[in-house]
Amino acid sequence: MHRPQPLPRWADPDVPADALDAQSVSRRGLLRRAGLYGAAFAGAAYTVGAASAPAEAHAHPHGGNDPHLVYLAGDHHIHSVYSHDAKYTFSQLATAAARYGLDWMVLTEHSNIGHHKAGGAEAEHREIRRARAENRRMLIFQGLEWYIPGAEHATVFSAPGRHEVDLLTRFEQDYDGKLLGYTDGAPGHPDTPRNEAHAVKALKWLDRQRRRGYVDDVLVLANHPLRLGINSPHEMRAWRDAAPDIMIGMEGAPGSQGAAHPGRGASSIRGEYENSPSVNSFPGYPLDAYVTYGGFDWATATVGGLWDAMLAEGKLFSITSNSDVHRVVFDTWRNGDWPPGRNFDNTGRLPDPVDTTEPQPGSDLWPGQFSRTHVGVTRYGYRHVMAGLRAGRVWVDHGQLVDGVDVRVSRAHGGHGRGVTLGGRLRVRRGEQVTLTVTVTTASRPNHHGELPRLAHLDVIRGAVNGPAADRDAWRAPDTRVVHTADVSGRRGRYTLRVPLGRIEESCYVRLRGSDGRRNGPGLLGATIDPHGPIRHEPGNGDPWVDTWLYTNPVFVDVVPRTTDE
Repeated sequence: MHRPQPLPRWADPDVPADALDAQSVSRRGLLRRAGLYGAAFAGAAYTVGAASAPAEAHAHPHGGNDPHLVYLAGDHHIHSVYSHDAKYTFSQLATAAARYGLDWMVLTEHSNIGHHKAGGAEAEHREIRRARAENRRMLIFQGLEWYIPGAEHATVFSAPGRHEVDLLTRFEQDYDGKLLGYTDGAPGHPDTPRNEAHAVKALKWLDRQRRRGYVDDVLVLANHPLRLGINSPHEMRAWRDAAPDIMIGMEGAPGSQGAAHPGRGASSIRGEYENSPSVNSFPGYPLDAYVTYGGFDWATATVGGLWDAMLAEGKLFSITSNSDVHRVVFDTWRNGDWPPGRNFDNTGRLPDPVDTTEPQPGSDLWPGQFSRTHVGVTRYGYRHVMAGLRAGRVWVDHGQLVDGVDVRVSRAHGGHGRGVTLGGRLRVRRGEQVTLTVTVTTASRPNHHGELPRLAHLDVIRGAVNGPAADRDAWRAPDTRVVHTADVSGRRGRYTLRVPLGRIEESCYVRLRGSDGRRNGPGLLGATIDPHGPIRHEPGNGDPWVDTWLYTNPVFVDVVPRTTDE
């Protein structure tokens, strides 16, 4: 049996308010308003062998009365000394994540020969168990950064339990593209169909382990999807469709957000998106796809682009944001020295880092320092976070742009309850009027760069749902555009916006985007589709703190036929 998981300090009623910082007090207020304070929010961290997900996990396909939620901030892409190209210990990472306000984190080490031969997952697990014991107010998941056969990387992680190590070990051995030599993804290459098929096989294998109760839960998220242009649209659709309860989304914004900080280099780009097409890249992507926009991947930042094309099929595909921390920009630590005869290939672990007291090169920011993924839950615990991710109750932000966002879509007349929230589906009859309600809690303290963030505008993005794509490599959603912009630059505290969506004649979805308003311009598909979207920065001049954005997952509105007795 595992001991109960203590609540985060901001959620624990035994921690007095005067012992919290301003943002924690703000989050506690959101918890109180949701009616989830204290015992109502305390849930078991995990229960070994409990294969079923908590009730709050499931999106309500016919509903209009989704529960009040509390959003937990986290990061699903973090590297330690168990990755060949990183340098921090678990203790350093967990301490930083707690300092920067995270509630959950996933340690994701690279697959490679040294990691696998040295029994990396087992060795990591011993340290993760210590980290969990030392940081009991944080949820610390064990994961793996999977080299997807024929494609980019992905986070794979499971709920803590008896088989979490065995799952990752077996998965790395049997399905990792780097270990198998299945990395070639060139169109027309003879091995490409085999590699793509193996990726699908891997996801189906993970799905079976969850369904038969071998592990309580497991999730996969595609990392930095367009960094190299090798994740083709048909591959991403194939992953989603092979195991929609497992492969739930992608990084909307990559890590390495400090990569273009002034002084780092004349050609640097946020996210380390400093590439050009290769022989393995999908030829249908424009050159615009290889850089970031407001720190976000082209697939997410382009209104009417790849993310919207996937959503236009009526299928949920979530976005996240995280640190991908390897080496923090301008920190003072260097990698430790190897003993004679030792290296990563024969140990699977780097030596502990050494503090030089002098700035060292790096591209990243600490977990929670800049990028956050917020997951809506009604209880606190490992499986509750995973269930919230699966349900799509997710919004992301940079630079602590706001303290909170609550999104609801409901019938304008005759509706009951609180409406449907992020990731959910509202069923309406053709011609019914629908309203979008957005409640924003503005930033209540200076961010980790020392300035108080100000949300300048919120955009409502709406797209038609047209069903499965006839062309599996299509990346355009021509019926998606910004339909409403709210200037909120003068708003402070907590406020609510109500945006009529009109009479719904065809199934659609809506999602939100906001920014600090300092850098924007016409979107990549034109000003009539996106009048003031994120824009690319000049190479070497991409200070992330002066160009911050938030994005939410979609809410779907499904038009259903009238019954004969209506």
